[in-house]
Amino acid sequence: MISIKSKTDLAKMREAGKIAGGALKLAGESIKAGMTTLQLDKIVHDYIISCGAIPSFLGYGGFPGSACISINDEVIHGIPRSSKRIHEGDIVSVDVGAIFNGFHGDTCATFPCGRIPKEAETLLEVTEASLYKGIEAAQADARLGDVCHAVEQYCSAFGYGIVRNYCGHGIGRNLHEEPEVPNYGAPGHGTRLTPGMTFCIEPMINIKGDDVNVKKDGWTVLTASGSLSAHFEHTIAITPDGPEIMTRP
Repeated sequence: MISIKSKTDLAKMREAGKIAGGALKLAGESIKAGMTTLQLDKIVHDYIISCGAIPSFLGYGGFPGSACISINDEVIHGIPRSSKRIHEGDIVSVDVGAIFNGFHGDTCATFPCGRIPKEAETLLEVTEASLYKGIEAAQADARLGDVCHAVEQYCSAFGYGIVRNYCGHGIGRNLHEEPEVPNYGAPGHGTRLTPGMTFCIEPMINIKGDDVNVKKDGWTVLTASGSLSAHFEHTIAITPDGPEIMTRP
C-alpha cells in the first residue's frame, strides 16, 4: 500500500532530505585520489551524526557502512573498505540516506575523481539528465509509467544499458516503501500519482548492457559487461504544483 504523507510528514521529510543532500554534497567535495572508500564513508557518517540524524544504511540488512560507495563498473551497494582506494580518473557513486524525526531522505550522485575519460563524462551527464527527465514527468495525475518511461527513453537514445534488476522506491518512515520505481516502463500505465506520495527516482545506467552480477560479498553489484556505470537519485514529493525535490542540500 502506498502511503500518502501529511503536511507534517512532508516537513519532516524535507529536513531528512536536506541532511542527506548535505552529506552527499560534502562527499563529492571530499573525493580525491588516494583516499580510501572507508575514509569517505566516515566523512558521510560524521556529517549525518553532526546534524542529529542517523545514517539510514548503517546496519540496514546488515550493511556495514553509512554510505554505499561504488567505483567504475560497480553499479550500487559498494561496501566502504580501508583496502579500497580511489584513483585519478575513477567515477565514484556515493549513495546516502539519513533518518531525522522518524523519516528518511535518500540521494545519490556519481562524481569524477580528477580528469575522467570523455565516455565517462558523457555517461555522468546523460544519467543525471535522465533523473531530471523522470522528475519532470512526476506530475500529479500522471502515471508512474510516465516517470519510468522518461528515464528509459532518454538513456536508450544514447545506446546505454538500463539496469532492470534494481529500481527506485517509495520512501517515508521506511527507507523502502511502495511503489517500486523502475527505470523503464510504458507511458500512461501504472499507479496514478497523487499529492502526498513520496518516492526515489534513481537511474542506474551502464555504458554497455543491462545485465549485472553480485560479488561474493553479497552486496556489491557489477556490470556484467565490465563497462562503467553511473547512478543518480533524488527523493521527491508529488504536489499539486509539480514535483518537489526533497534531497537538495
